Amino acid sequence: MNMQLIERQFTRIGARAQIHRASRRNGIEGITIDIGNDGDGEFFDIAVASPLISTTRVLDVQPSMRHLLLMADQRDGKHKFLCGHDERHWFVAAVPERAAVSTVQTAFDALKPVAVRALENRLGVKPRKRNRRRNEAFVRQGEWFFVPLPSDSFVNERLILRSEPIARGGGKPHLCEEVVRQGGELVYVAAGYPQGVTEAQRERLISRRPQLRNLHWVAQRRNPSVFVRGRVRHRDHKTIVLNGWHQVLMNTENESIAMRHVAFID
Repeated sequence: MNMQLIERQFTRIGARAQIHRASRRNGIEGITIDIGNDGDGEFFDIAVASPLISTTRVLDVQPSMRHLLLMADQRDGKHKFLCGHDERHWFVAAVPERAAVSTVQTAFDALKPVAVRALENRLGVKPRKRNRRRNEAFVRQGEWFFVPLPSDSFVNERLILRSEPIARGGGKPHLCEEVVRQGGELVYVAAGYPQGVTEAQRERLISRRPQLRNLHWVAQRRNPSVFVRGRVRHRDHKTIVLNGWHQVLMNTENESIAMRHVAFID
C-alpha cells in the first residue's frame, strides 16, 4: 500500500514512478533510484529493500513546481532525494544529510553551494527568484552554478582552453566555449585511476607494479578554481551564454551519503 501511495504522489507532479521490491540477488539493502525510459517516456525507477518499504515516504509535493521530496529511513540515517523536472528531463538529486530539509524549497537551498547562498543574501535576491535558473547571483545549467566574477578579478587568459568539457565523475559533459583552470593539485589520471594520484603516489604504485608505467597517464589539476566565459552547451539543457568570466561551482549533491543510491547521472 505504501508503494501505491508514493506512486500517486509522483503522479501529482506529472511523473510516473515504478516502485518495486529489490530482490536480494541484486544486492540492494536500501533504496536505489534511477530514471528509466520506455515506450511511454521517462519514469522514476525506484527499487526498495523490503524492510524499508514502510519507512519510505514523500515529505513534500509541489505540483506547480513539478518537484517532490522523498525520504528513505535507513539504518545509517534518513536519506532524502529531490525528484523533479528540469528543463527537458526528470532528475533525482540526493540531498546532503547535514542539512535540515523537510520541504522541496529547503532541498533546493541545501543543494546550492554555500558561496551561492551567501551571494544571494548579500545581493538581496528576492525569494521568488531564488529557484530560477538565472538571477542576480548565478546562472545554472543542470548541477553547475556559474557565478559572475567582480570586474576587478584576475583570470589568466593565457590559460584559456577552447571547446572544453566540464563534468562530474561519470556525468555527461557540459561543453564550454572558453575555460580557465587555476590552482589546484597536480595529479595523474589513467585507466583505473579516474580520481587521479599525486606524483609520489604514482611512483609508489609503479615501484610495486612496474607494468603500470605503460598506462597512458595524463597530468590534470584536482580541485582547481574553474572559470568559464561564452556559450555552455549540454544535450539535455538549453544553451546558456555567459558574458564575462564566471566561476564554476557544482551543487552539493556530492556531499551526500545518499548519492550512492542514485543510479541516474546527468
